[in-house]
Amino acid sequence: MRVAVFSTKPYDKRFLSAAAEETDHELEFFEARLDRTTAALADDFDVVCAFVNDELGAATLLRVAKTGPKLIALRSAGFNHVDLESAKSLGLPVVRVPAYSPRSVAEHTVALMLALDRKIHRAHARVREGNLSLDGLLGFDLGSRTVGIVGTGKIGVAVAKILSGFGCRLLGYDVYENSDAVAAGVEYVDLATLWEESDVVSLHAPLTPETHHLVDASAIATMKDGVMVINTSRGALIDTAAVIEGLKSGKIGHLGLDVYEEEGDLFFEDLSNTVIQDDVFSRLLTFPNVLITGHQAFFTVEALEAIATATIANITAFEEGRVSGNEL
Repeated sequence: MRVAVFSTKPYDKRFLSAAAEETDHELEFFEARLDRTTAALADDFDVVCAFVNDELGAATLLRVAKTGPKLIALRSAGFNHVDLESAKSLGLPVVRVPAYSPRSVAEHTVALMLALDRKIHRAHARVREGNLSLDGLLGFDLGSRTVGIVGTGKIGVAVAKILSGFGCRLLGYDVYENSDAVAAGVEYVDLATLWEESDVVSLHAPLTPETHHLVDASAIATMKDGVMVINTSRGALIDTAAVIEGLKSGKIGHLGLDVYEEEGDLFFEDLSNTVIQDDVFSRLLTFPNVLITGHQAFFTVEALEAIATATIANITAFEEGRVSGNEL
């Protein structure tokens, strides 16, 4: 099948090409993000392969469907950027990669916790300038603290398993309880209790209408003073304006983000020679107790191999008329 791959970076081409070597799929890579203005690039292709910041709204899907693409293959677990109702009405099946490497995201999550706790990012900058003072770098023993995990799917469980090794008390919240989380030492509580008792809050929930701005001003108000908030899931789980107010007041003592609710025009691009136009994001960068990475929690060799393999397998299953199990 002819596959139009959007939002392509060199690593996408490397891993997808390797995964497709033993197939007859013909991959064409486009650097452009997919939206209604670039959808014409997919003309005459059988498959559109999209990533997290591509925009697959109704207008984009309508344009894509005009000239024959038959499948939308997401190389991501999240699908909040896809208008599934429009896709269904247009006869465009959508497949995704539901689980590629939970450990990759989990390890990055804990890395953010440790870096913020022990001020690694600040210490690194200081030492490079010859300042070896310890003032302002005081941390705490992570193992003596309570960590609240919001969302106890595969990634949340992987985080719990790592933190259980530190000796943390683990609280969990999810619509459905996971026996693997319980086995890892998670105690399920309601969301209000998790906010109130956690020293660290780590978000691993999907973005849905119910979870949009889950961490808002009212939630922050009930959290412990100096709480650490980590988000490696979806940016819009957090109301950024409310979090900034929490940072200013000291209610939030540490903030670690690998995602941002308006990341579409920022992440995965080199903006070092430009002025960032997003004033809210720029404000976040001014806080010394904020650590932001550019949606790289998934970015390991193992994860990219798994994403590419699953994406190609989804396309092959569709070509052969089989169900992959990853349909939306």
